Amino acid sequence: MSSLSVRFLSPPLLQSCSSSRPKTRLFAGQTMAPMKEEVDAGRLEPKVEEIDGYWVLKEKFRQGVNPQEKVKLEKEPMKLFMENGIEELAKLSMEEIDKSKLTKDDIDVRLKWLGLFHRRKHQYGRFMMRLKLPNGVTTSAHARYLASVIKKYGKDGCGDVTTRQNWQIRGVVLPDVPEILEGLAQVGLTSLQSGMDNVRNPVGNPLAGIDPYEIVDTRPYTNLLSQFITANSCGNPTISNLPRKWNVCVVGSHDLYEHPHINDLAYMPAMKDGRFGFNLLVGGLFSPKRCAEAVPLDAWVSADDVIPVCKAILEAYRDLGARGNRQKTRMMWLIDELGIEGFRSEVMKRMPHQELERASSEELVEKQWERRDYLGVHPQKQEGLSYVGLHIPVGRVQAEDMEELGRLADRYGSGELRLTVEQNIIIPNIENAKVEALLKEPLLKDRFSPEPPILMKGLVACTGNQFCGQAIIETKARALKVTEEVQRLVSVKRAVRMHWTGCPNTCGQVQVADIGFMGCMTRDENGKVVEGADVFLGGRIGSDSHLGDVYKKGVPCKDLVPLVVDILIKHFGAVPREREEEVDD
Repeated sequence: MSSLSVRFLSPPLLQSCSSSRPKTRLFAGQTMAPMKEEVDAGRLEPKVEEIDGYWVLKEKFRQGVNPQEKVKLEKEPMKLFMENGIEELAKLSMEEIDKSKLTKDDIDVRLKWLGLFHRRKHQYGRFMMRLKLPNGVTTSAHARYLASVIKKYGKDGCGDVTTRQNWQIRGVVLPDVPEILEGLAQVGLTSLQSGMDNVRNPVGNPLAGIDPYEIVDTRPYTNLLSQFITANSCGNPTISNLPRKWNVCVVGSHDLYEHPHINDLAYMPAMKDGRFGFNLLVGGLFSPKRCAEAVPLDAWVSADDVIPVCKAILEAYRDLGARGNRQKTRMMWLIDELGIEGFRSEVMKRMPHQELERASSEELVEKQWERRDYLGVHPQKQEGLSYVGLHIPVGRVQAEDMEELGRLADRYGSGELRLTVEQNIIIPNIENAKVEALLKEPLLKDRFSPEPPILMKGLVACTGNQFCGQAIIETKARALKVTEEVQRLVSVKRAVRMHWTGCPNTCGQVQVADIGFMGCMTRDENGKVVEGADVFLGGRIGSDSHLGDVYKKGVPCKDLVPLVVDILIKHFGAVPREREEEVDD
């Protein structure tokens, strides 16, 4: 099957970030679409208003808001970037910063709008920096620059591939931030609007443009989304004051590598009356109090309306979303309150012509498709070229690894790397004659194997309490250790996806895993409080996606290996090693 080729123009790049900011206004005299009787018309009054270019919660809606909303009201977070507030903040010592609630909130909360997360609990004075990397496409120049940043921080510096096809770097100190931001811009990167109440990295098919079986190349769409979200890296305050975070993906493959069912907005390719476009799924979320799969909006948009409908959905959420209990402010709660038709009506009101077509029945994703493994060597759609998928154990990358990945991408490919939501990396555009030499490179032999052990293939782990203050347990090293021990005890014939997350925020997405581990504190057989995990079972990805359920709660970490062995034997056809050896004899 040949992929579709859709042409449309990108918005012009802004010449300067001091240019006039994008304005967002509702049309006067709009008629209200029919909605559920129980939704009071007053509930549909927008809670925010534009003041001096920023969107601010109206005075009448400020009672009972959560602490994060109060921080936003005290000082507009985007000013740290758009009005160079970071320059002055970076000149202060940590002692000076902590003396004032305003500046303390700057480094602990507002800097997240710049993608900077203070590791107050475990690395006081150091930050994690999260980038924007649409579709997970990165380059050797990116890798070299990021390596140069983390290298100076020694043992405190490292990088991670995230579950949203993204780079995060660690060890950053505040005085270096203005220089780092400038360096990112010079290599075409930004960290802007990548944390807190903003749109997260737009996810797409990691094989976009190179897969012989792709439906559509997702890169133009994810690039446009990222340009819109950040106003071409200049800052877009029209959508930076959302009630909570918001995830988006564009599906381009039958394999559903993009995990559409866990996104707030997923674009699902579909034809309608001979036109290419997307059906829309909305509302997918993970949170400590609730996990839910995305639901159909009963809407189809053409390729030209990818940005207008994203804008309309974000504005509906921004205007109407709850801002009280932080655990009930994700977009799905608003959808529940308005009903899907009521929410759809609010989106339609915010479309350029107040029109939104109904969903198409001509979906392009094949339902019975068997999900392919992208690790290893695979032919591209371009004759004579291959891509090589590398396994990055739990996504952790050191400075020297980044430098070497950049060198390999230049020497064997086109200088490009692709990140995946399973925390792995793909090197595309390798001439077939060069593949054998690449496979002999030490990095692939010693660290990032194209052919990892079968249980390592689907291993995912969040940051854990090594760096993250919210994590209850250590995850990355423990995930590797438990998996290595389990591999010595049983043999499995097919990959089993195991995800680890350090806390109920579930950054490790345990609910989509075959087997998931969510960190908790529990008691061992002697009543001693120890690190443990709630174990999940049965998550599925692909067209038959399904969120997993709790299998066993409060398992001490020291008891996980025998439990996992038992689960693999009972549910995944694993065979004990000693029995396998007896059969071989």
